[in-house]
Amino acid sequence: MNKTLLCLGFGFCAERLAGSLDASDWRVFGTTRDADKAVALKARGYRPVDPGDRDALAKALTEASHILISASPAKGGDPFLGAAEKARADREVPPDWIGYLSTTGVYGVSDGSMVNEDTPARPVLERGKARLEAELAWTALAAKIGAPLSVFRLAGIYGPGRNAIEQLRTGTAKRIVKPGQVFNRIHVDDIAQILRASIANPAADGIYNVADDFASPPQDVIAYAAALIGMAPPPETPFEQADLSPMAKSFYEENKLIDNRRVKERLGINLLYPDYRAGLAAILAESHQ
Repeated sequence: MNKTLLCLGFGFCAERLAGSLDASDWRVFGTTRDADKAVALKARGYRPVDPGDRDALAKALTEASHILISASPAKGGDPFLGAAEKARADREVPPDWIGYLSTTGVYGVSDGSMVNEDTPARPVLERGKARLEAELAWTALAAKIGAPLSVFRLAGIYGPGRNAIEQLRTGTAKRIVKPGQVFNRIHVDDIAQILRASIANPAADGIYNVADDFASPPQDVIAYAAALIGMAPPPETPFEQADLSPMAKSFYEENKLIDNRRVKERLGINLLYPDYRAGLAAILAESHQ
């Protein structure tokens, strides 16, 4: 065992990546402040790190051969950047790979046009601005220490336990219609395979859009999920009449098509789930096993 992955933030994507790695080849550290989650991580063979324990965090940052950053930026910036800056002096060699999970929200509003990795990032929402600042900060740090870094700009994430089928079954699904509005999505298992491909080829660093092949209106996804499980879909609600939280409403301000060709060409990726239909059908089939 000679590879150590440190996940700064151990959420949906990090857990899926960790679970897909060969446990005989990898040690996995994951940060969490939750005592119950720490116990659960230990039970799965992972090593929890309390980010409030500076010594433990510094040790993990020093030992990690691979670092994945998925934690959201805080008001003061990225919550782990300062610790990583300090830890670099204690490392004999730089990490073999650093990955930063960002969002396609950094592109801002494009009025339904196609964006690729060369499209200027002009976020309009505060969370998009914070993500872009964190991207730039980690890119600068990686350059200082001589480590390859890839930024993964993720579209809307879904997967087992987090999808339109679950929303329908729990009664939280809404079929909101805003004419012309489309989103790309990405299945969490495709995120995991893209991260593994990047880890295997760290020299192919840079920025990657991580999205499926088919941008679609959100109401169509709900209707398809309802048909899959034999439920009547919720009624369509015009966007102007929808009772949405400020956070939910903000997602409808960004309307774009995501070009995902770079991740296929540079990392040799064939998407497991190129559209939401394939992804939802697989989730339903998995739930019946």
